[in-house]
Amino acid sequence: MKPCRECRREVSEQAWACPGCGAPYPARAAWDGWGFEYRSALAIGGLPLVHVAFKFGPNRRPVVARGVVAIGQFAVGLVTISQFGIGLVSVSQFTVAGFALAQFALAWSLVAQMGIYVAEGRGQFVVQAARLLGTG
Repeated sequence: MKPCRECRREVSEQAWACPGCGAPYPARAAWDGWGFEYRSALAIGGLPLVHVAFKFGPNRRPVVARGVVAIGQFAVGLVTISQFGIGLVSVSQFTVAGFALAQFALAWSLVAQMGIYVAEGRGQFVVQAARLLGTG
């Protein structure tokens, strides 16, 4: 038995949650959430070169991958590979990007199943933003 890191109540070392306060994995001295996260030591402009995040934090919210190369369910970076992404170059399911390869995209230039583009777009149902606004 060990004390819970939150409420100090005695709990089993194998407990998934504290019966007193509900803290996840209460016997561990520190716990930062469920899932996988990797952040490279090399940083460029304050952003890690590579950040991979398929993780939920202790507050049960998804961790956003932020980096020069960002890979995860949610990602923001120069190059993103994600389900939901924002970046200069993005390979995502849903994205806002400069250049995108996506299922749904809003981008300068894109290849998408559905999307809105500024300069050039290819895909099943893609529309130029100027046409939508009635200026082009």
